[in-house]
Amino acid sequence: MGWTPPVKLEPSLDLAMIGNCSYAGLIDRMGGLVWCCLPRFDGDPVFHSLLGTRGDEGDGRFAIELDGAVRSEQEYVPNTAIVKTRIYDRSGNAIELTDFAPRFTTKGRMFRPNALVRRVRTLSGHPRIRVRCRPRFAWGQRVPDVTFGSNHIRWVGNGTILRLTTNASITYVREETPFLLDGPLSFYLGPDESLTDHPETLCRDFEENTELHWRHWTRRLGLPLEYQEAVIRAAITLKLCTYEETGAIIAAATTSIPEAHGTQRNWDYRYCWIRDAFFVVRALNSLSEMETMENYLRYLNNVVAVTGGGHVQPLFGIGLEEKLVEGFVDLPGYRGNGPVRVGNQAYEHFQHDVYGQIVLAASQAFFDKRLLHQPGLDDFRRLEMVGERAFAMHDQPDAGIWELRTRARVHTSSSLMCWAACDRLAKIANQFGLTDRSRFWAERAARVHSTICQRSWNPGKNAFVESFEGNDLDASLLLMAEVGFLPPNDPRFIATVDRIGETLRRGNHLFRYHAADDFGAPENAFNICTFWYIDALARIGRKEEAREIYETMLACRNHVGLLSEDTTPATGELWGNFPQTYSMVGIINGAVRLSKGWESVI
Repeated sequence: MGWTPPVKLEPSLDLAMIGNCSYAGLIDRMGGLVWCCLPRFDGDPVFHSLLGTRGDEGDGRFAIELDGAVRSEQEYVPNTAIVKTRIYDRSGNAIELTDFAPRFTTKGRMFRPNALVRRVRTLSGHPRIRVRCRPRFAWGQRVPDVTFGSNHIRWVGNGTILRLTTNASITYVREETPFLLDGPLSFYLGPDESLTDHPETLCRDFEENTELHWRHWTRRLGLPLEYQEAVIRAAITLKLCTYEETGAIIAAATTSIPEAHGTQRNWDYRYCWIRDAFFVVRALNSLSEMETMENYLRYLNNVVAVTGGGHVQPLFGIGLEEKLVEGFVDLPGYRGNGPVRVGNQAYEHFQHDVYGQIVLAASQAFFDKRLLHQPGLDDFRRLEMVGERAFAMHDQPDAGIWELRTRARVHTSSSLMCWAACDRLAKIANQFGLTDRSRFWAERAARVHSTICQRSWNPGKNAFVESFEGNDLDASLLLMAEVGFLPPNDPRFIATVDRIGETLRRGNHLFRYHAADDFGAPENAFNICTFWYIDALARIGRKEEAREIYETMLACRNHVGLLSEDTTPATGELWGNFPQTYSMVGIINGAVRLSKGWESVI
């Protein structure tokens, strides 16, 4: 009997994410693992087919295929990071795949191995399947050597060994031979270690324990009344983007998914931006998920120690690596959009908002009595070094929040965050009863505040503008109310929101800015900016309009509730790295801002 290949999917961001706070994997709608970097988020993508391949079709992909498959359904097990994919053919045969990364507490500590579990069972009929597991090393350039035993296969090369242990026929898997699925099968792919139990038994136990872990984690969240499913999915996704070992938080799980087709706006986001991480911490804090903040503060303390009160680069590697030299690898790119980049040149930038993001991320810890490790005066003194740098840089040119590579200005958003650093330090000092230090930082905050109001307000535009003495609008100005720089009812803030809406809004989506940059004028809306606009509208009293836009953004999520960085306003198509923490943060913030109170129903 021949083999009928499954229906072929066009590359898209209809992907589900699995992970365990050590690494992440992305699975397409037909159950193909198309992206997975090991041993950590920023490692070699041993499955890289999301960005194409220079080898044979199927290289860099782990697929469990149904003969003649024509359609599929995919969803998360509610309140977990476990993905179920059901695949059907035309003859009534169907299979179900279960994918997850083990994560649960055992022997008093978290178990989160660099391993993934794939399980397959019959749903109906007598399905015939084919397993095609083709990891590649060195960004697809190295075809590994293959060895095998009675119930495992090993891929060896480039200093890496992967082992797949299974109760399926090793011969069928190794030779990609189609076979009848006559019982449940489990596949455990990870380090070159022998399993301690039968694969089916161990993988079933791991699934049960992982599901229980995520259900307990979700149960502790302080949710808004409305939009709960969207918020839960966003919260789990943000948690999956944390590198628990160091406390770092990645901006996204991928590299080089472009902001729009044919633009070359392709970046590597698998690192920890101080700015993005602050927004993640703030969103999870709003749901009473404090563990992420505590872990991230460990990472931030090391950043401050490394920099010693001097320049802080805007991003670091998840292991605190400082040099993230940008280069290119020989892959076609997502839907043929090259180049494919590794590293990010932004580590060389001066982005002065970073000092405010550090202080803002740490500030709640000085007031929150729930934390296991309460910060003390020594921690405050370290933050003061950051504040000194913020004050020194508040009126100096930088690359800005949008990381412009060929132009430096005194960006209002950077100065705004420098103000926030001084303002929060005054409040923290007051908490410790340090009256003199509180007054000192309050005076500095007032000076920065006055400078921004004088130099960033453009009377001709009747709005704050993106740089001192500038003329252009910028969505980051919407953060003025969120960080407390101006009250929402300040006429200047309301006017700025109005001008931004008039200039940057396209339908129910918002662009970052309209002026051309290093790559020309932006072509797609930036999702976090739309969420900032939603927040600003709600704050100034236009709540129903904000709700309408928010629900438009929820409709743009993919089939399992995830968002990338950018959206095409006319079609709702997702572009940019995926899943983008900024965007998932917006889902949480919007729900918290717009939801009815629990008192309305209880």
